[in-house]
Amino acid sequence: MMDNIYLILVFILFMLAISDLVVGVANDAVNFLNSAVGSKAASYRTILFIASIGIFLGATFSTGMMEVARNGIFNPQYFYFKEIMIIFIAVMITDVILLDAFNSLGLPTSTTVSLVSELMGAAVAVSIYKIATSNPHIIDNGIERLATIGDYINTAKSLGIITGILSSVVIAFTTGVIIQFIIRTIFTFNYEPKLKYMGSLLGGVAITTITYFLLIKGAKDAVFMSPEAKAWIKENSGLIIAYSIIAWTILLQILTWLFRINILKMVVLTGTFALAMAFAGNDLVNFIGVPIAGFSSYEIFSATPNADATTLLMTGMAADKSVTVPSYMLFIAGAVMVLTLWFSKKAKNVTKTELSLSRQNEGEERFGSSFLARNLVRSVLRLTNTAERVLPKRVYAFLASRFDGTEAEAKRKAQGHEAPHFDMLRATVNLVTSSMLIALATSHKLPLSTTYVTFMVAMGSSLADRSWGRESAVYRITGVLSVIGGWFFTAFSAFTGAFVFAMLINWLGWSAVIGLLALAIYFVYHTHVLNKRKQAREATVDSFEIEEVNGEILPEKIFDRCKVNVIDVLKGVSDLYHRSLTSFEDEDRRALKQITKEVAELNANTKQMRHNIYPTVRKLQEGSIDSGLFYVQVIDYLRESAHCLTYISTPCFEHLDNNHKVFMPEQFEDLNELKANISDFFEQTMAMIGQNNFKELDNLQHLQGQLMEHMRLLRKKQLKRIKKEKAGTRMSLLYLNILHETQNMLLHVGNLLKAQRDFVKFQS
Repeated sequence: MMDNIYLILVFILFMLAISDLVVGVANDAVNFLNSAVGSKAASYRTILFIASIGIFLGATFSTGMMEVARNGIFNPQYFYFKEIMIIFIAVMITDVILLDAFNSLGLPTSTTVSLVSELMGAAVAVSIYKIATSNPHIIDNGIERLATIGDYINTAKSLGIITGILSSVVIAFTTGVIIQFIIRTIFTFNYEPKLKYMGSLLGGVAITTITYFLLIKGAKDAVFMSPEAKAWIKENSGLIIAYSIIAWTILLQILTWLFRINILKMVVLTGTFALAMAFAGNDLVNFIGVPIAGFSSYEIFSATPNADATTLLMTGMAADKSVTVPSYMLFIAGAVMVLTLWFSKKAKNVTKTELSLSRQNEGEERFGSSFLARNLVRSVLRLTNTAERVLPKRVYAFLASRFDGTEAEAKRKAQGHEAPHFDMLRATVNLVTSSMLIALATSHKLPLSTTYVTFMVAMGSSLADRSWGRESAVYRITGVLSVIGGWFFTAFSAFTGAFVFAMLINWLGWSAVIGLLALAIYFVYHTHVLNKRKQAREATVDSFEIEEVNGEILPEKIFDRCKVNVIDVLKGVSDLYHRSLTSFEDEDRRALKQITKEVAELNANTKQMRHNIYPTVRKLQEGSIDSGLFYVQVIDYLRESAHCLTYISTPCFEHLDNNHKVFMPEQFEDLNELKANISDFFEQTMAMIGQNNFKELDNLQHLQGQLMEHMRLLRKKQLKRIKKEKAGTRMSLLYLNILHETQNMLLHVGNLLKAQRDFVKFQS
């Protein structure tokens, strides 16, 4: 019976491994996709196809060596079989929850760091429980003594991995800055003419670096690589690099003369393939290494006659130094990874974060401002001013001219939504630098995270390329700091989660596994729901964008889209205003809390519409300035109308949340009458805009005046209540605030209506 339980646990480990593969690829896709996607070196489907080939080859050719699970994060020879299974179950459940949460937030993290931290956390938990309950002894140099946590955990290996990862962050960022600065100084933003006579050399060096990276990092554990071949590559690295540079340079120059190939596009797509193959070949252990280790443990347990899971030490795991994944498992893993790459929306979400932080053009920023980012920007500005004074004017002018991207920016703006986030020269630097650093570290057996390296190189190159201008620097730096902070949080969360889960399984037995699996399913489902809502919000925002025709936005398109947007937002404002006051009267705190979230989403949408003003007006036809003026006015009034809701719903929620008294019946009576009149005003407004018929505008303005007068009388009545001490301070302030914000909302809607009328008049 007990054998069946452990067999079921092994099955659960593999089911979790499939889930882990899905969330892991969604996280790590950012490593090998962003350079090609950001530079638009090819269509998205072509890039995915090339990356898919790299992933599948990397997965199926890999031997799948379980480096992290086997090489000493903990010492398995001191753990019993049952304890090993507790560690592995806790690790896999934590990993699925953690990676899925980060993917839903759109933050790239390191699967290696998460796995190491989880193995450490679960092993520490089991070790503490073991020491506290059984007082274990071990034989050390022939002497029996009490066991300590240090006996169970390989702290030197773990600290080495963590130190290598942290140092790689600084090195990758610095290297990215330096190399991008040098390359951009040589080629400038207008690099196409220089590629005719320098492109083949640049391509030769780039593809050589990528090829060497592929040999050292991507294919070092491939089944087709014999020990002799690996040794030969290691011994002749210098010759391989030298001959490869010469051969690729000559070949690319010939291809350029004969077929006019785009060398940078070739480099970017080659680099994408190489990084994808290396990712699948080496990081596969992060997803299936633990289940394979669990399966190996079960095989040892099953092969031992009359074995007891609570007394059988896993010395066989420590002795086995060549645990290999069966080929069919590698094939399945590769297929799952490829399917995830094509169909995972969370992979696109993670990719968006890095692209938004490294893009050359302006736009809405995904992150806000922070104290540290603002001070860093001020420090850099002071340093720049100092450099301008210290450097000779000719040198400073020369460098400024090399980074003058005015012409390139004009071309990018002309492309509109089709414009790449950055050019292929920077994409080449990102790929080559990442490949170089990863290959260098791997050849010296230094641990690092491919996620950290590729991300920080991309951030360094974008900084050197002056993508972080004064308009966006604080937001980009805040974003980078948020991602880096998320990395530290990954390690802490992974350690803590695995520690807690392992302790729970120790205390409650295997029944706790069922509860933890249910918790994992709930978290994955919950983040899936949140991700769908986020995508729905983004789809709503995208629907506010105005269609272009032959690179230009026609005035009638602005008019049509503007009318639809205005009606949609006004419907939301009217509905949320009505629900806010109704929920407050019912003292429904939960409903009001939800309303505040919906108000925030509505404001986010109107904010995005406002962000679209600049690119929209910029692409308008020359004779359509009036259209742009009306567009700006309508969007501004719409934004302010929606913003008034924030100052109604939030104070109402806070009032209920603090358990204050609600209004008196006579106050609600007055507000309900006002609420009905406001709804009627909105209905007439939306009908007028929808029909493009403003003949009754004077009557509607008269209704607006009556409502203003009515609110003045309500305000006067409330002041009398205050004087007679019939209403408390908080109640009075909230009541007056609602009247004030309602009045502001009506004023903005009235102004919006007049702007829309003028817009229609202009169109006709």
